[in-house]
Amino acid sequence: MKLLAAAEALRKLLSPFYIFKRRFPLAAYILYRFLTMAALLFLLGFAIFALMQLAPGDIVDQIMIQQVFSESSGRAGQRDISITDDQLAARRAYLGLDQPFYVQYFRWLDRVIVHHDLGTSLISRAPVSFLIGSRIWNSIMLNLISLLLITVFSFLLGVYFSTKAGTAADPAVTFFALVLHAFPGILLLILLQLFAAVTGLFPVTAYPSFPWTEAPGKFVFSYMHHIFLPLLASFLGGLGGTLRMIRATMLDQLGQPYITSLRSRGIAEWRIYLAHAFRNTLNPFITGSANLLAGLFSGSLILEIIFAYPGIGRLMYEAVMQQDINLVLANTMFISFLVLLGMVISDICLALVDPRIRYGKEG
Repeated sequence: MKLLAAAEALRKLLSPFYIFKRRFPLAAYILYRFLTMAALLFLLGFAIFALMQLAPGDIVDQIMIQQVFSESSGRAGQRDISITDDQLAARRAYLGLDQPFYVQYFRWLDRVIVHHDLGTSLISRAPVSFLIGSRIWNSIMLNLISLLLITVFSFLLGVYFSTKAGTAADPAVTFFALVLHAFPGILLLILLQLFAAVTGLFPVTAYPSFPWTEAPGKFVFSYMHHIFLPLLASFLGGLGGTLRMIRATMLDQLGQPYITSLRSRGIAEWRIYLAHAFRNTLNPFITGSANLLAGLFSGSLILEIIFAYPGIGRLMYEAVMQQDINLVLANTMFISFLVLLGMVISDICLALVDPRIRYGKEG
């Protein structure tokens, strides 16, 4: 009887949600995805704190080493500066690193959620929000430009070469796309940087040496010059797989019975390609665009390190090497949030472009 009463109470508690889901299935699906996103971010942060705890040494060692070097440089000829265990323990207690990792994590969550404070970098002592804000727009701009170029050229080339199936150009395009898809991205970046160093046609760094506020017009042209090779590497790395997917989807659609029916009715071939087959290639592309964006963000880590690009990936690398837990966690959570948000947006776009999709309804 108690179990039946508990089940009935639970059903009454959840009944408003089921009513909302029946009336607004897409809105309920979006709400569910955002709740799932919050749960994933919580588990990700917990795992990061645990992994950083398992790493040898900690940030206190880095801080004390820097302090010793600064004091040594200020006291010429004195080499007897040492650090005692009591000093290390006191520093760890001051930073809260003497507590178990789960206690540190929940303290961090309380500071972020309640006080809206990401904390300060334990190395530079600068606010984490300032460090991320100064770098994130560089990474977003780079990856969005790459995504736009990959999307436009993949659709143009994929649709065009789907019309060339069975011709001499077909195996050449397939081979070209496979090579781009399989070519190691880090090797391509190194080769492009060697090309820039040998020829002198492009800078070996990917960002101008002066700020945008100094000369906005000059900065735009200089930025385009500096970013060309990294952008080319990112574009080529994503073009191969996306081009193959769109071409294969187009060929699959062109073999469907509805295409034969359209042709038998005398519909112009360009209308069949663009107004009918092309629309159905949007579904797999939108589904895969979130993975493509995630791949661009993860790939930009290597790009930013090799080309000294001041983005969020390079900031993450520096934070991990210095074991700056506040900066590592905020970076990881922010990038993960962008990737998960991209997945939610792709699901929403998929429902908008394809009227056959009805989240939460049968048929």
